[in-house]
Amino acid sequence: MGINWRAYRWLWMPFLAFLATRLGIAGVAYFSTPIFADSNVPPYHIRPDNTLLDVFGSRWDTGFYLSIAEEGYRYENVAFPSVAFFPLYPMLLKAMRAVTGDPLWAGIILSNLALLAGVILLYRLVEIEGDVGAADRTVWYVLIYPASFFGSAIYTESLFLLLAVATLYLARRDRWWAAGLVSILAALTRLVGLIVMPMLVLEWFQRRRKALATGEQPPAWGSLIAALLAPVGTLVYVLYLKLAFGDPLAFMHASQAWARQPRSPIEMVAELFTRPVQGWGAALADGALPLDNWADLGFVLVFIALGVVLLFQRRWSEGAFVLMGAVIPLSSGLLMSQRRYMWVLFPAFMLLGRWGRNAWVDRAIFVFSLLALGLFTALFSNWYWVG
Repeated sequence: MGINWRAYRWLWMPFLAFLATRLGIAGVAYFSTPIFADSNVPPYHIRPDNTLLDVFGSRWDTGFYLSIAEEGYRYENVAFPSVAFFPLYPMLLKAMRAVTGDPLWAGIILSNLALLAGVILLYRLVEIEGDVGAADRTVWYVLIYPASFFGSAIYTESLFLLLAVATLYLARRDRWWAAGLVSILAALTRLVGLIVMPMLVLEWFQRRRKALATGEQPPAWGSLIAALLAPVGTLVYVLYLKLAFGDPLAFMHASQAWARQPRSPIEMVAELFTRPVQGWGAALADGALPLDNWADLGFVLVFIALGVVLLFQRRWSEGAFVLMGAVIPLSSGLLMSQRRYMWVLFPAFMLLGRWGRNAWVDRAIFVFSLLALGLFTALFSNWYWVG
């Protein structure tokens, strides 16, 4: 008997999409580095003898994760304290380094394995609703998102995406305690990981209400405790910081080195709309507008809109996750990096995957995403800040 390939679509389809997009991103990174001029930021090269290892292993925040894995955390007497970065990814990076012997290979393998596992699990999550086409499109949209190249670099995005998807997938399989344990890991990966808790709590109440209405077995009240476990991950890191540096909130204080501190999004956006001295028309003609910040704001507004749509569709857990994942980073005092932060808000891509049944919507998403992905990848490869 031959292999029933349709039965394994959940495995081979995400793998092929992952392979195609990663090869494309690697190609853009490889060929753009000798073509583009360097940015005005003095670059450092950990592996100048290998272009792809250097691009995905020695750009911007990658150095912090590598230094934490190699040397541990630093807080005092440094310009940019590494305690601002949560510990799970560096811990896994250190473990992977013991296998590969090379920290850059360890980080790139770790990130790409997490991304591959994440999109496979995301496919399974969408497939639960019986829409294979939506599952296909969701995976593609995630992998061609304009900032998805971060998922192949030494960044936490792919790991957090995997853990966030896993929490909701396990909850929808009624494996609440497993979901709760994974949510702890998500909160150990980054501060915004806390948003998996309200997602799980809302999912629990939604599933209980549906079960009671249809006469099915509702989730037990005890499993609600599992949905509340995510803050344990944050508390573990807080306790470590207290014991190691005497400051349980060191990660928040360290973030101020990047000018990140709580601030009203309205105030921050209002500044972006402040009329330039030379006037809007002249500033536009001169190329003097902060287009990078405008781009980040645009991505945030799109995801806020998608979160609101999910709430209107009564997909409460998904909508809350997207809205909080968009608004919380927007309240950090800076617009920079917002397009990267949006990438992990996977329920938004699930919504787009359903909308993609319309051929025009599908084509529009593909054309915009691929063009922006190519541009941002080339810029990132050459030390321009794109997230």
